[in-house]
Amino acid sequence: MIMLRKYIVASKDKGVRLDKYLKSYNDDVSRAFITNLINDSKILVNNNPSKASYLVCEGDVIDILETKPKDMELKAQDLNLNIVYEDDTVVVVDKPTGMVVHPAAGNLDNTLVNGLLYEVDDLQGIKGEVRPGIVHRIDKNTSGLLMVAKNDLAVKDLEEQLKNHTVTRLYVGLVAGVISEDRGRIDAPIGRDPNDRKKMAVVKDGKPAITNFKVLERYKKATLCEFKLETGRTHQIRVHMKYIGHPLVGDPEYGNKKLVSETGQYLHAKVLGFIHPKTKKYMEFTSELPEYFTQYLNTLEK
Repeated sequence: MIMLRKYIVASKDKGVRLDKYLKSYNDDVSRAFITNLINDSKILVNNNPSKASYLVCEGDVIDILETKPKDMELKAQDLNLNIVYEDDTVVVVDKPTGMVVHPAAGNLDNTLVNGLLYEVDDLQGIKGEVRPGIVHRIDKNTSGLLMVAKNDLAVKDLEEQLKNHTVTRLYVGLVAGVISEDRGRIDAPIGRDPNDRKKMAVVKDGKPAITNFKVLERYKKATLCEFKLETGRTHQIRVHMKYIGHPLVGDPEYGNKKLVSETGQYLHAKVLGFIHPKTKKYMEFTSELPEYFTQYLNTLEK
């Protein structure tokens, strides 16, 4: 059998039920699905089958041997995607806010992948059945540019570029409060929030994370910023800006609850640049801010 995911239990997680522990690290599946995997011996603790009620210990090695339901089948759906670029190797798509990137248990329809299967040929089976061609993600309520690989060689090449931090990724976001500095660099490790496992936070034992920001416009109670990522941690910009006291406006998880927007956080992946896996030439794409974003900016007092 092939091990698909491995976890080593940290001291802060000891004493947590096995099913609850794994759910905290796997937002894309339900706890019931995890329990079924445990019952089917698809999850091993120290190379042995276990029970969902097992209380994990520091240093336990947990292997997941399967990560998708057997009946999960992807459907091609016409979601009117905005395909910015396509050739026989890569696709660049401009994702709208509110759209999840890939299907997961309990959420099999209306994702970016469903739309890509309708628009693009030969994606089925690339990089696993539920994430064909997906090499990186942006949050459901973040809009903007994503690159998608059309073959396994392109997957490996683009993933290597991401790993080496050679992909250009510029975001534009609106944060709460007025930032006095014109530029800044946030170097703070990110990991699971010990108080809420569904969220991320700046934690001492987290993975290295670096976000650079530049002020584009100051408003009376908010600041429009450009963000350049040196790393690609989950929710990185959202977590870092909350950490310095300027959370994204509209963010339902990390922002001011009084300022939650129907569209979620005002964050847009504006620029994406990478070396083409086949031609080895650098390519760069730009996406303008969505209409709902610019309309909101027009209501703000400078």
